[in-house]
Amino acid sequence: MGTPLTVADIAKMVDHSLLRPTLTDAEFDEGIELVKKYRCATVMVAPYDVTKAVQALKGSGIMVSTVVDFPHGSNLTESKVFEAEKAMDNGAAHLDMVLAISRLVSGHYDYVEEDIRAVVEAAHARGVPVKVIFETCYLTPDMIVAACKASERAGADFVKTSTGYGPSGAKLEDVILMRASCSPKVQVKPSGGIRTLDDVLAYRKAGATMIGTRATAAILEEAARREAEGTLCELD
Repeated sequence: MGTPLTVADIAKMVDHSLLRPTLTDAEFDEGIELVKKYRCATVMVAPYDVTKAVQALKGSGIMVSTVVDFPHGSNLTESKVFEAEKAMDNGAAHLDMVLAISRLVSGHYDYVEEDIRAVVEAAHARGVPVKVIFETCYLTPDMIVAACKASERAGADFVKTSTGYGPSGAKLEDVILMRASCSPKVQVKPSGGIRTLDDVLAYRKAGATMIGTRATAAILEEAARREAEGTLCELD
């Protein structure tokens, strides 16, 4: 059996997603209460919900994340920077930007890097970390490696697999490749299709430090059950 874990260890990895386009006010409120209950790392909200989330979580220590140019990454760099600045004005403490996917698949790596750098520089000026979303379902392994290198050169804090709205989400082999393609100063965040505690443990073993999911309640309830049994532990 591996090193014992706690529910808190798992919750500290969770970025609870409230990005579904048909999300209701009641579902938003329920999500906020969930992250408070389990002390999740962050809650991911749409840009127009940032202010509301910041107010709802005031004093909790739970950070509010939002997305930039979601889900396609096809806006002008200037627009991405403006969106990032506005999100931070409203209190966002983490930014998850979508890289320029079509430019990446066309091999325009310099463009991709400069696009990321512009957002990173704006965010870092305010002490806000940036996660770069690749949408790995569209990429070859070579493209994933290129995206990792461009993101690290641009100063990104995390590389992230998916928006959750592409044809498929995170895959373990992609996370392993991303971890191997970045230095330790860049963290890895899988997202999309992560629904079970076993998924989270597998990604954790592969080197992920944060996960994005809508299945937070199921994951953390299972973690609590296993912790009570003494069976919640790192994978060997």
